[in-house]
Amino acid sequence: MDEVHDLIQFIRDTYRMPEAFIPLHEPTFNGKEKEYLNECIDSTFVSSVGKFVDLFEEKVAAFTGAKYGVVTVNGTAAIQISLIVAGVTADDEVITQALTFISTANAIQYCNATPIFLDVDKETLGLSPLSLKIFLEKETKQENGYCVNKTTGKRITACVPMHTFGHPARIDEIVEICTAHNITVVEDAAESLGSYYKGKHTGTFGKLGAISFNGNKVMTTGGGGMIITDDEDLAKRVKYITTQAKIPHPWEYAHDEIGYNYRMPNINAALGCAQLEQLPGFLESKQKLAKEYAMFCEKHGLNFINEPANSESNYWLNAIILESREERDAFLKTTNDNKVGTRPIWQLMNKLPMYKDCQTDGLENAMWLEDRVVNLPSTVIL
Repeated sequence: MDEVHDLIQFIRDTYRMPEAFIPLHEPTFNGKEKEYLNECIDSTFVSSVGKFVDLFEEKVAAFTGAKYGVVTVNGTAAIQISLIVAGVTADDEVITQALTFISTANAIQYCNATPIFLDVDKETLGLSPLSLKIFLEKETKQENGYCVNKTTGKRITACVPMHTFGHPARIDEIVEICTAHNITVVEDAAESLGSYYKGKHTGTFGKLGAISFNGNKVMTTGGGGMIITDDEDLAKRVKYITTQAKIPHPWEYAHDEIGYNYRMPNINAALGCAQLEQLPGFLESKQKLAKEYAMFCEKHGLNFINEPANSESNYWLNAIILESREERDAFLKTTNDNKVGTRPIWQLMNKLPMYKDCQTDGLENAMWLEDRVVNLPSTVIL
């Protein structure tokens, strides 16, 4: 395919790397990272207490427009804790999308709950409001203020839509549908820091939102995550149970429930503060790169995934849709053989051995996308 070799050359020219391997997404450190890390080390507060932790929580919450932010060790922990404080308990069920990164499903399982995997929209790659509506109307009933699965008899207590590759799902419709069925929405906004839907930041539509700051995200703390919410009581509870449920006291160690050692260390938050100062520039660079990819793809007959309607995407990972799985596999081999890092979208969760028995709907769009979507190098270019 001539267009594949043209794309490889375009990527090499764009990244000004004529021969070296071009990774899918690298972190960018051009700010005060070393200065803040040294300050953190000099203070000796390198664990989960320190000024950078508090500062980072405040600044990310302000950036997203949420009232409260609580840091965690990673995005998976952020989803898990969000589900716990949202009321998910053992033997409950949680709706999410089949086309997602495994952290979404695993976080549900960590709560001893069971995922239900529904279809996605082709435009957003996120949970389909129509599929959600059809499933809830057909497969559930209301009992004592809870949504109950007619097939299993279990409560469906939460729904976790994900904003795939930073492209916002139709989250307002999802929230409206879930509210009507007494289901709490926890947004998996791990990939969508800096993305907006109808002018509002992702992660702020549901009761809680979970963000990731992994090394391959738009900005990084090395490893880390955050829960954002407008609910003060939930924010306090999140902070409490992520700090081992320790009852505040000047010296005694007393705990009144099972907690988690899930607080982000100060040293990671220091890195995050420096990264956050550069985030507007990162997002501008990503928008520019996405436009260049879109123009190239239009010229060469490739189907580039643009931000959905009513959205401003952070374009965390740029992606194209190919004609078939066979074409996808050939594309992946050619690009990676030529030292350009590309990767397929995730395997559907219900195809993994630990989730093969989970309930699904038809998954028509998810299966179609699974066969065709490929990510392109998306590192920030400054």
